[in-house]
Amino acid sequence: MSGLADPAAKTVRPAFYAIGDGTGGLRDWLSLLHIPYTAWHLSYVAMGAALAGHLRHDRLGWTLLAFFLGLGLGAHALDELRGHPLCTGISDRLLMGVAVVAIGAAAAIGWFVGGARVLPFIVVGALLAFAYNLEWFNGAVHNAIGFALAWGAFPALTGYYAQHWTIRAAAVVIAVAAFALTLGQRALSTPTRWLRRQVTTVTAVATLPDGSEQPLTSSDLMRPLEQALRAITLGVVLVAVALVIAAS
Repeated sequence: MSGLADPAAKTVRPAFYAIGDGTGGLRDWLSLLHIPYTAWHLSYVAMGAALAGHLRHDRLGWTLLAFFLGLGLGAHALDELRGHPLCTGISDRLLMGVAVVAIGAAAAIGWFVGGARVLPFIVVGALLAFAYNLEWFNGAVHNAIGFALAWGAFPALTGYYAQHWTIRAAAVVIAVAAFALTLGQRALSTPTRWLRRQVTTVTAVATLPDGSEQPLTSSDLMRPLEQALRAITLGVVLVAVALVIAAS
């Protein structure tokens, strides 16, 4: 059976949210932020904070800013540094500089808000950003469990703790929930990235009960995965907004 080549496979965007043109300009920087996923993971911070009781909006704002800098900008810059998977034209030197400054600024915000009380979170957060994205320790952290811990459980737990410097049962539950949701995100996004970035030809035919055959392309395989990612992203963000409103 011959393969079903996708004519646009060579030029397909590296992610459904990627709008970069490879020039290193604004569009490349917007792609670098992975905006849907950054919003998803910042939502865990808000969920944790909202469950802590007596919501401190100032601390929530600072915590969101720290994670936006450390994760949305810093960690994603490190990720792009390894082979430019988003095909941006941003130089490696600039990516590393932005990553160091952004993660450093996130650490400074943490110290400004909580001082020594948040030092363990500062250290763990910075370590996770570099270890996961640069595949330190022979890639021991760069896997589904590491991803779910770093970008799911950790933001939720930090958001809760930053409110009143305590960890209670609700913090553990929301951290586990964020961990599970992030595992689900990775299970959907990993094959999507593979189809977009590595697959050029798909050989697949679905045989229907009447014996007829329906050819499948990579786009057919990606579509439900990305529809699920878009829908869950919106749902997670709206749940976070609702919890913050309820706690305010």
